[in-house]
Amino acid sequence: MTRASAILRRYGIRPRKRLGQSFLEDRSVMEKIVAAAEIDRDDFVVEIGAGVGIMTELIAARAEKVIALEIDPLLADILRERVGGEGNVEIVEGDALAFDLPLAARRSAKGRLKIIGNVPYYISSPILFAVIAARQAIESAVMMLQEEVADRIVAAPGSKVYGIPSVIASMYAALSREMTVPADCFYPPPKVTSSVIRLVIRERPLIDLCDHDFFRKIVKIAFSRRRKTILNNLKSGLAPGGFSEKDIHDALREAEIDGQRRGETLSALEYGVMSNILFSVMERQKSLDKKIRP
Repeated sequence: MTRASAILRRYGIRPRKRLGQSFLEDRSVMEKIVAAAEIDRDDFVVEIGAGVGIMTELIAARAEKVIALEIDPLLADILRERVGGEGNVEIVEGDALAFDLPLAARRSAKGRLKIIGNVPYYISSPILFAVIAARQAIESAVMMLQEEVADRIVAAPGSKVYGIPSVIASMYAALSREMTVPADCFYPPPKVTSSVIRLVIRERPLIDLCDHDFFRKIVKIAFSRRRKTILNNLKSGLAPGGFSEKDIHDALREAEIDGQRRGETLSALEYGVMSNILFSVMERQKSLDKKIRP
């Protein structure tokens, strides 16, 4: 197999630190990543950070269509030369965060995409949230991330690294860690270890949410000060929005959540229940405000 480093040398290209470029060289790891994606012949796959196209070829051998995203124009030129002639490979030069996933999904007979990506570390969290935001257009995502980022995403309640990404990702997807990838599998070797995680998007969230934006707001408030109790964080974060201390106490009691617990101990399901109750309180207050206005 031609290695990424050899292809780059042939074209006189050096990896760019500004773009966080480290190219996976280990073919066995690539094959495991593609296998983890469980690609069928009728699948549309979006590859984030296609690089020089080595994994693109592996995906194309299984999928109906591969949309290879690459932000670096020099690498996009290599992709066009190496795999652009493949009938089921489409090369898109540009920022993955600006790519319209729902629009691409409408081109698939299944109406949903599978995502594969060796995601640059500096955009890993934005990519995760972009995938979740477009979840109705996505079936699953297999992504290589910095191990510390992967740890935060798949963490369980009570863990020191459990936080906002853990809660939001687990609300909408079943999460698993597929493998750990050491630095010497890359060119150039990064200064960190990588992990591959898989998200299988749930047909419905863990709980039917009254309002998805409000759910995310509650999660962010709960983790705003990790050493504070959930009660104190909610009081600080919701009081400006018109919630009284009684409203918050009552909501926690109804959700059967001890207000002295800290945010990192609550499960995604508990956050969902609590946000729904608080949202209902807010809606009732809005309705009363309308009635008493002159």
